[in-house]
Amino acid sequence: MANYTAADIKALRERTGAGMLDVKKALDEAEGDSAKALEIIRVKGLKGVSKREGRAASDGLVAADVSASGDGQVGVLVEINSETDFVAKNDTFLALADKVLGAAVATGAADAAELAAAAVDGGTLQSVVDETAATLGEKIVVRRVARVTGENVATYLHKVNKDLPPQVGVLVASDAKAAGVAKDIAMHIAAYSPTYLTREDVPADVVASERHIAEETSRNEGKPEAALPKIIEGRLNGFFKENVLVEQAFAKDPKKTVGQVLTEAGGTVTGFARFRVGA
Repeated sequence: MANYTAADIKALRERTGAGMLDVKKALDEAEGDSAKALEIIRVKGLKGVSKREGRAASDGLVAADVSASGDGQVGVLVEINSETDFVAKNDTFLALADKVLGAAVATGAADAAELAAAAVDGGTLQSVVDETAATLGEKIVVRRVARVTGENVATYLHKVNKDLPPQVGVLVASDAKAAGVAKDIAMHIAAYSPTYLTREDVPADVVASERHIAEETSRNEGKPEAALPKIIEGRLNGFFKENVLVEQAFAKDPKKTVGQVLTEAGGTVTGFARFRVGA
């Protein structure tokens, strides 16, 4: 019988994220040698990568970095997905997240496909992801990357569960005058999830669709024909107030809009990015 303890099982589980039965089988096969057992788990995991392709990876974390760039700053935000929160908080997964973020910062990758092809540890980032997936026994996906630049970039990472890594991440690019309120605006974005910065950023086809919906809804409600234009515009403005950042009621002071807060600061937000794991 292989010579190993409950502590050996626990340590290997924490290192790999593998199930208890898989860890015990690997230790048995390795005759209690933890290093050999780790290799067995990784080899079996690599064989199972293709089998995991169809499985959902809807847990995970977001990570961010802000660094100097020319006369301003650049912020990078990445989302890395796992199948379970057990793996999402595993040290091996967290180390992978650091590599993914580092590669995103170093390469300037514009999307997940470009990031996956980045050179890391003598291979591609995708090969590192696959190797980690093999070790942890779960499907792992580098889902997306975002980048914003400005005179100032604020970041906010929010933990949905205090025992897990951040699952909501926000970057806010602004001019220098808005730097003092940018962090609060990043927190606002995390909570209120705007889609657009200004109403001018809303695509024309989206505006047309919302206008059509407002008109059809109003007609179906039997609103007077003469009142329709005003009602439609009111409902369209409601859409803007819900989805446009500068028109949303500010989280810390709902009596003001985000736009008013920026006006009082004398500054401007020039861009933002928001990720929520799995959303």
